Amino acid sequence: MLDHAESRTFIRMDVSCKMTYKFPDSEQEFAGECLNLSGSGILFSADRALDSGVALEVTIAPENSLTPPMKSYVEVIRSKEIEPGVFEVATEIKGIREI
Repeated sequence: MLDHAESRTFIRMDVSCKMTYKFPDSEQEFAGECLNLSGSGILFSADRALDSGVALEVTIAPENSLTPPMKSYVEVIRSKEIEPGVFEVATEIKGIREI
């Protein structure tokens, strides 16, 4: 559901879909769950903490056929443990690439 009352520059949309992320200099992918996204950032859950300032390549694969997959380059803003072994990772989008 879109919340037009927020004071952010971009509207944040709640999304629940699978995603992968990897470090730009690596081929190893890690699984995550996209929680929400906006025009400037992606919030996702992961099974590991990620350091602030780290660059990632993120691929989001929505479960519906109307929304195309998205590959973006992001910078980790913060990572916090929300329950044992589950981390919420906030990122800022630096670039978007077609798949």
